[in-house]
Amino acid sequence: MTVLQPAVGGLSRRGFLKGAATGLVAMSILPSGLVVGEAFAQMPKATKPETFASLVQMSRDCYPHDQIPDKHYATAVEIIDEAARGSPDQLDLLETGMAALNKAAAAAHGVPYAQVKAEADRVALLKAIEPDPFFQKVRGNLVVGLYNQKDLWPVFGYEGSSFDKGGYLERGFDDIDWLV
Repeated sequence: MTVLQPAVGGLSRRGFLKGAATGLVAMSILPSGLVVGEAFAQMPKATKPETFASLVQMSRDCYPHDQIPDKHYATAVEIIDEAARGSPDQLDLLETGMAALNKAAAAAHGVPYAQVKAEADRVALLKAIEPDPFFQKVRGNLVVGLYNQKDLWPVFGYEGSSFDKGGYLERGFDDIDWLV
């Protein structure tokens, strides 16, 4: 599992989580099934609302970026959810996988996965299921679902396609002044 932990403005991930508890604690599932978080509101199309909310927390734990609001993680999960709508097998994989993760979390911590307070404890639960097809499916889809959001590219310093701008060679590709 790839875990990136950049510090932004001197604020570490741990410090952020201490101040904000966890992203999911601030999430609510309304009676209509609408999942509402600090910066997003999504209506799952295939998965149960609690599964969707747990997948948002799982995506943040797999690819933690303090500077990225939950709405971008929810957008990445929405792509997985939409794909599951057209595939009963994929939907079953998500629902049974999350049920198993919740069961493991309940056995270890007495609460479902998304309610485990400590990030390190949630990450340990994910590492335990890393070879599982459920984890691999979610993690693999998150790579594209999260990092292919154009409005996030500037956050990571990616300028987008270079072909229409003449390529990389004349646009800083060979700037190695950091090596000197």
